[in-house]
Amino acid sequence: MMASLTLPAGRDDPVTSGPLLWNGRMGRFGPRPGQWRTNARFPHLLHGAPGLILRSLIPSFLGQSAREALSAALMSLLRSSLLVGLGTVASRVLGFARDILFAQVLGAGPVADAFLAAFRLPNLVRRVVAEGGLNPALVPVLGRLEPAEAARVAGDVTTILALLLLGLVALVEVAAGPIALLLAPGLGTEETLGLVALYTRLAFPAVFGVTLASVGAAFLNMHRRYGVATLAPLVVNGGLILTLLGLGRLSLAPEREAAWLALASSAAGLLQLAIIAAALLRGPDRPVRLRRPTLSPALKTLLRAGLPALFASGAVQLFVLAGTQIASFWPSGVSWLYYAERVMQLPLGLIAALAGSVLLPELAARHRHAGVEALVAAQNRALALALLLALPAAAALAILAEPIAAVLFRRGAFAAEDVNGTALVLAGLSAGLPFATLGKVLSQTLFARGALRGTLFAALAGLAATAGAGAALGFLLGMGGIALGISLGCLVHAGALIVLLRRAGLWRLGRDFAGQVLRIALATGAMSLGLGGGLAFLPQPGALGLAALCGGGLAAYAAAAWLFGAVTPEDLALATKKP
Repeated sequence: MMASLTLPAGRDDPVTSGPLLWNGRMGRFGPRPGQWRTNARFPHLLHGAPGLILRSLIPSFLGQSAREALSAALMSLLRSSLLVGLGTVASRVLGFARDILFAQVLGAGPVADAFLAAFRLPNLVRRVVAEGGLNPALVPVLGRLEPAEAARVAGDVTTILALLLLGLVALVEVAAGPIALLLAPGLGTEETLGLVALYTRLAFPAVFGVTLASVGAAFLNMHRRYGVATLAPLVVNGGLILTLLGLGRLSLAPEREAAWLALASSAAGLLQLAIIAAALLRGPDRPVRLRRPTLSPALKTLLRAGLPALFASGAVQLFVLAGTQIASFWPSGVSWLYYAERVMQLPLGLIAALAGSVLLPELAARHRHAGVEALVAAQNRALALALLLALPAAAALAILAEPIAAVLFRRGAFAAEDVNGTALVLAGLSAGLPFATLGKVLSQTLFARGALRGTLFAALAGLAATAGAGAALGFLLGMGGIALGISLGCLVHAGALIVLLRRAGLWRLGRDFAGQVLRIALATGAMSLGLGGGLAFLPQPGALGLAALCGGGLAAYAAAAWLFGAVTPEDLALATKKP
C-alpha cells in the first residue's frame, strides 16, 4: 500500500518536513524518488465523520494546510485501526458470550474459583501477547531490516521461542502444585488447591499455541496482512463456547466440566497456531523463513528486549493477577474479580489492541523519520482519542455496574449474591479504567523510542502499589477495596510513565489538549446525569432496558460533546469542504 501526501508550495509538512511516501509493507516513511510535487490535492478520505473526528483532535494552531496533512496521514492509520478494532470487538463479544456461559455452568463457588485461578495464568499470557506485548521488541528491530533479512530473523525468533515455550510448559506440568499455591494462596483446602493444579496442567499448553500464534500475527501485521491476524483469535473463544454448549447438554459434576473446559482451551490455542502458521507459510513473500537459528545482532537485541517488553505491556494484567492472589482469601472473590475484570476489558482491550498493533508501528516510524515534534503530536492525539472512549466508559460502568452484572451473568449457578459482589468489584475497577487506558497509550511512545527499561520500572511501581493498596484496602473494605487497589496501581503506573516522558522531553500537552479533555469531562458528566435519571425510572432493567440505557447514554454523550464544543461547527465545515 502506497500513499503520497504533499503540501502546497512554501508550506512544510508538520510530520515529514516535505512530501511524504508511506510504504505500508515496510512500515516506513520517505520521499517519492524523482516526484516532488506541489499544489497536490488531499485525498477524499478527509470528508464525513472520520475526518470530522480527526480534525477535532488536531491542534488548531497548526493552520488549515497542516491540519489537512495530518488528517490525511491519520486516515491511513484509521483504515488499519478499523479492521483491528472490528476484530477486537468481535473477539470481546465472543469473550462475553463465553463468560456468560462460564457463569451459567460453573457459577461462583469453589470449583469456579479453582478453575478461574488456574485459567488466569494462561489467560494472562494470551491477553498480553495478543494485545501486542511482544510488538515493542519486534517492530523497531525488524522494521530496520530488509525484507529478506527480517524474514530470517523472524524465523529465528519463532524457533527459539518455540523451544523456550516447550520447556516452560514442561516445567509447569511438573510444578503445578506449588504454582497453584502461588496463584491462589487463600483457597485454603488441599482439595481445592488440587483442582487448581489439575486445571493448570490441562490449560497451560494453550500458552504454547497462543503465544506463537500471536507472534506470528505480529509478523503479519508488519506486512499489513491484518485479516488473518485479527480473526484467528476468535477461534479460541469460539472453541470454548462450543465446549460450554456441549457441556450444558450433559450431566457432569462441576469438577469434570471445568476439566473439559481447561482441555478445550489448550486445543483451541493449538488450532489458532495452525491458522496463523498457514498464513505465514503461504505465498512467495513470506514474513517468516524457518532455518537453524543463528545468534545475529538483531536476534540478540530481540532476546534482550523481549521479556521487559512483555512485562511492561502486561502491566494491567499483572495488577489483576496480584489482586486475584489477594481475592483468593475471600469466598467467591476470585470469580467476582474475574467476571468484573472481563467487563472492564471491553473498552480497555480495544484500545490496547489498537495501540499495540497499529499505533506502535506508526509512532516508531515517526520517531525514525519525523522527529520529536511529530511523535509528541501523534501521542497527544492518541491520548485525546483514548480519553474520548475511556472517560464515558468508566462512568457508565460505575453507574450501571449492578444491572450489567445481573443481565450478563445472573442465570444458572450464578446467584444474586454473586451479582452484588461482581457489581461491587466492577465499580471499583471502573475508577482505574482511564488511568489504565493512559498507561496503554503512553507506554507506546516509550516503546517506539526503545525505552523498555523505563516502562519496566513503571510497571513494577504499579505492581507494588497494587499489592500494598489491595491488601490494605481489602482488609478495610473487602472485595471493593481490592478493586480500588488495582485502580490505584493503574494510577501509579500512568504517573510513572508521565515522569519518564517528562524527563525525555516528550510530555507537552498544551492548551488545546487541556481544552479537549475538559470538554470530554463535561460531556461525560452530562451523560452520567442522564444515566442516573434513567436508572431511577428503571431500577432493575432487563436486557432490553439495559440496552435502552446504554443507547440513551451514548446519545446523551454525543449530544453533550457537540454542545460543549468537543466537535465545533468550524471542524464540521472543514471536514465536509470539497477539495
